[in-house]
Amino acid sequence: MAGTGSAKRTGNLFFAFAPWIIFDVVASPSTWEYAALAALLASIVLSLGDMRRGSFKILEVTGIVFFAVLSLLALALDRHDLMWLETYAQTLANGVIALVSLVSLAFVPFTTQYARESTPREYWDSPTFRHINFVLTAVWSAVFAATAVLGLIAVHTTGMSDWLNWIVPVALLVLAVRFTERYPDQYTAKQGIKHAVV
Repeated sequence: MAGTGSAKRTGNLFFAFAPWIIFDVVASPSTWEYAALAALLASIVLSLGDMRRGSFKILEVTGIVFFAVLSLLALALDRHDLMWLETYAQTLANGVIALVSLVSLAFVPFTTQYARESTPREYWDSPTFRHINFVLTAVWSAVFAATAVLGLIAVHTTGMSDWLNWIVPVALLVLAVRFTERYPDQYTAKQGIKHAVV
């Protein structure tokens, strides 16, 4: 139960984050336009299944809109007008996904949409299911926000860009993945619930 559910949870979330990861990996002052296009294509391709079913997830829609806007800006503006975007592209991307994740806490935590794919419908309205997804979304929101802040600091400091742009964010990402894998089963066990609810 735990192994299959954990793999499903993290697998779904990995695909949701893939366009953002692609953008973070490829984007630099000289390549962010290509990174935006690659991320846009990845967002569309990874959303095709949901589009066919008429189901849209907040991260998918955000990715398509955000990377489409970046791609259009790259085409419409000259290089001088895009200097700010070249400088802050990664920070902006992480800030947007952090904001969307935080806002989703007030409505439907974004992890809920992915958890429902591997959870029987009868558990969707349970307090345990809602609690777990609130916590998971809050953790991911904190990771995105921290990554955005680290990126902003990296822009204005010298000699620590590798740590601030790569090493610490990757460590935070790994910790968030581990937490996502383990927390639901740990919480349900603590509550004395025998059946998986996420």
